[in-house]
Amino acid sequence: MQKIRQLDEEISDGVNLLISILVRFPEIGTIRFDQHNNSLKTTFMLSSIPSGSEFKEIRRLLLDSLAAYHMLEGLAATLTEIELSTYERMAMLTILRDVHTLSKGEFALIITLLRDCFKDRLVSESNDVMLEEDLLMQEEQIDNMLENMKQQHIAQSLIGFREDGRVVVFNK
Repeated sequence: MQKIRQLDEEISDGVNLLISILVRFPEIGTIRFDQHNNSLKTTFMLSSIPSGSEFKEIRRLLLDSLAAYHMLEGLAATLTEIELSTYERMAMLTILRDVHTLSKGEFALIITLLRDCFKDRLVSESNDVMLEEDLLMQEEQIDNMLENMKQQHIAQSLIGFREDGRVVVFNK
């Protein structure tokens, strides 16, 4: 019975983390936790396709900014990948990061950079109903859940996304 309870708590931490990230950062379209390489993959939707040179420039800016952030925080990221895929007239920017060196501050940095680079092309759900204290609570939740996930291995892969104004999370 102890093994089942521990597994439920680990999955709950993972689910709560994905929910908090999606609620706090409405620019994130989907987020996946991969249990095999203990990573989070965040996907951002763009309303138009950036040119190859624009993507290379933005990719370089993101990688350099994350490297500087990690250096300042005294962290050594083991997994950082940034990819662009397209579908018809939309683009999906995907960032893959290891959970062990990921932080809430890194999410905030990425969102700020993407807002600056893509301006009105970054698809975002409205977050007007969230009060400042609710956003702060979500940030605290993200910090707590990330710490929990760094200390334990989650045995399930999870995916979270937005659907009709709601946040939905499934185990995969």
